[in-house]
This record gives sequence, structure tokens and C-alpha cells, in this order.
Amino acid sequence: MARPREFDEEAVLDAAMQRFWDGGYEATSVKDLTAETGLTAASLYNAFGDKRAIYRTALDRYIETSIGVRIGRCEALPPRAAIATFFGDVLRRSLSDRQHKGCMVVNAALELAPHDGELRDIITGVLKRIEAFFRSAIEEGQADGTIGSKAPAEAMAQHLLGVLMGLRVLARVRPERALLEGLVATALAGLGDGTEGVSGPSIGRFD
Repeated sequence: MARPREFDEEAVLDAAMQRFWDGGYEATSVKDLTAETGLTAASLYNAFGDKRAIYRTALDRYIETSIGVRIGRCEALPPRAAIATFFGDVLRRSLSDRQHKGCMVVNAALELAPHDGELRDIITGVLKRIEAFFRSAIEEGQADGTIGSKAPAEAMAQHLLGVLMGLRVLARVRPERALLEGLVATALAGLGDGTEGVSGPSIGRFD
């Protein structure tokens, strides 16, 4: 019988995820991963595979523990609040991130997706998942009159996805509260208020 693993797999994955998230794929060595996780290279390879396999598993964990959890929590809210809460959470995390790591998915999209088809498909799937969350909330809001109907839900959802990507990149190089809050406030105002107005209720500061 195979011996049971003598380490906490989730804790090791979290450590590897933080290392890749902070340094990126290419700049993170196996030595970095062993130092971060406390495991030998042989133990890491036996548990997860080579460096790329470790990265993919860590990215999957980030997707589910960060983006998946956020979507699940926001889906339970009224449509307009769901979108505002989603962006508010991203803003808070961005403004409190002293290392300016940004979003691991966006980082992977910039570093790896252009030349790694498999990872590109994973990242595309995540972005479509976020877009689908936005579209569902907008459709519900248009139906109940809390979101305007000047534009199709699909187009509005794609616009919000673009704002989110821009926000994540800006937060790495210009993590300025006024800049980031202004970007989100304008995007949320563009949702309208169900009476075809150009703005919704004030969102205030994302403290």
C-alpha cells in the first residue's frame, strides 16, 4: 500500500500559490517552492508533478478559493448589490495589497496565456465565468427595474469584465484609491437605475 502523505496538501498548495502569485511562473524556481512549502523537490514532484503541474494546481486553487468564493457569495445578493459587492471586494483587496501582486489569473493571462494553449483555455474559462456572473446579475436587474436597459446585458457584462481587467492591472502599478474608486464608480453608474437614467445610487468609498 502507498504510504499516506505526511503533510497538509492544502497548506502546501497555498504556500506554492503565494510564491507563484508573488513572483510569477518564470521567476519562481523549484528552490523557491521548496523554501516556501518546506518540502523537498522530490516530495513536491511526487505529490503534484513538475513545476508546471504545480503551477496549474496552484492556479486552480486560486480560482476556486478566491474568484469562485467571491462569485458564490455575491450571487446570493440582489443584482445591483451583487455587482457592487464584487467590485468592492476587489478594490479592498487591491488597496490593502502591499506587495501589489494583483490577480493571479490576470498575471497568468499576461505572462503565460500568449504561448501556453492549455493555460490560455483555463484563463479564458475563468473570464467567461466572471462575465456570466455579471450578465446574470444584469439580466435580473433589468427584469426587476434596478438596472437600466439601454444596452444589452451581454454588452454591459463584457464592459464590466474589461473594467475589472483594467482595475487589476492598474492596481499593480498605480494603487491609488481615488483612481481605482473612480474607475469602479463610473462603471457602476453606467448600469443605470431602471428608469434609463445614466447613473444609479451613490456608492461612496470602498472602505
